[in-house]
Amino acid sequence: MEHNNRLVWRELGHHLPFSIFSVCIGLMSVGVLTFIADILNVADMSSSSAKLFHVFHPAHMFFSTVATTAMFWQHERRVLKTIIIGIVGSIGVCGISDIFIPYVSGILLGAHMEMHICIIQHPQIIIPFVVAGLLVGFLAPGTLEKQEGVIFSHSIHVFVSSMASILYLVSYGMTDWIHQIGAVFIYMILAVVIPCCTSDIVFPLLLVRKKGMHQER
Repeated sequence: MEHNNRLVWRELGHHLPFSIFSVCIGLMSVGVLTFIADILNVADMSSSSAKLFHVFHPAHMFFSTVATTAMFWQHERRVLKTIIIGIVGSIGVCGISDIFIPYVSGILLGAHMEMHICIIQHPQIIIPFVVAGLLVGFLAPGTLEKQEGVIFSHSIHVFVSSMASILYLVSYGMTDWIHQIGAVFIYMILAVVIPCCTSDIVFPLLLVRKKGMHQER
């Protein structure tokens, strides 16, 4: 357990800067989209954002499953256990990151938020991305097992997660988010960094059995 804890803290040290950068870039990207919508006089920003959310949320599931599966598979080669960890670490944590925390954040910022849980309401959207993420996590060991590959997949995961989280915020209650962007930035760091680092790093590594760990390359 002590070895696993050291490994968790080391991995967090590698990933946290990339995570916060990705959140900032995600906010900038959604800000540009909001600016374009204003120029084009888009009447229903919530509806347009919801469509984008239903692209980024499943994509987040994919990258989360890849990163979680790859991180665990890097250290312990147990197929069934890896699949279970990949599924739980993506569907459960992505729901917290993309939906629950933005929902609570919007309420705390004074918006009237709507709860929308995709895995319940649109399972046909989510499941194919999770299955594909498991396959990529297993079938690309030459790149995703390496430290650089895991950081790369985690950084993309955090960027897509930040897009999904802010798009949920805009789609389901808080359209006028830019005037509170400072508070939104802090909330999105909490919404993205904590769950994503938990699913990509803490969750899989804490479940690794020391005797089953591969020697690091």
